[in-house]
Amino acid sequence: MKKIEAIVPADNLALVETALANAEIINMTVSTVRTYNRQMRQVQRYRGVEFTTNLMSQLKVEIVVENSQVDLLVVKITDAIRTLELGEGKIFITPVEQAIRACPTEV
Repeated sequence: MKKIEAIVPADNLALVETALANAEIINMTVSTVRTYNRQMRQVQRYRGVEFTTNLMSQLKVEIVVENSQVDLLVVKITDAIRTLELGEGKIFITPVEQAIRACPTEV
């Protein structure tokens, strides 16, 4: 098994969800993350004061899949998040030794 972690812009989440649903992926974890990029600066406002930052709010989508699904899902995610902006998304793939379902057992 492999774990796919995709860092995507928040406005692309619906596209990623659709792409994964079309590939019959029914479970995923989505977390809010802040990524640092030295080359990209973003102007933000807080209480009426403008400031610039290199931290960008994005989402991390995590799924665990069989090895045979990885290539197809990477293509689907990449197509969903493809933009003209450099550094807008990243995909990480790591091996998963074992997955244990942490739910109550029957009595």
